[in-house]
Amino acid sequence: MDKQTKRDHLYMKMAYTWSENSYCERRKVGALMVKNQMIISDGFNGTPSGFENHCEDDNNVSFPYVLHAEANAITKVARSNNSAEDATLYVTASPCMECAKLIIQAGIKRVVYGEKYRITDGIDLLQKAHIEVVELHDEK
Repeated sequence: MDKQTKRDHLYMKMAYTWSENSYCERRKVGALMVKNQMIISDGFNGTPSGFENHCEDDNNVSFPYVLHAEANAITKVARSNNSAEDATLYVTASPCMECAKLIIQAGIKRVVYGEKYRITDGIDLLQKAHIEVVELHDEK
């Protein structure tokens, strides 16, 4: 196993650990953004700052204002002195279309994900934008 593959497995394990911070019941997703072998941002799915940490209604449907892990990591790095340009994003579930657009605009060059979501239009968009997309299993 080469060094990059070893790092990918290590960072993905960390993303799964980070997902445990989520208060969402249906699905817990974690994300880490890495640049030059340093973690520059992190995120998990959940409500915006200042909202109650409750993601689903009584019918187990996610509230429309719940943020995805990727969006949380991207907005967090945007508020810092770091840049997402040429970074790798590790995320426990494949990005949706909306998150894929944010990933492209943030300048992220590589996305490594764990579980493939049932809708793959986000992956398709990332590949169309020439962003390297890697599916990596077995990290839970």
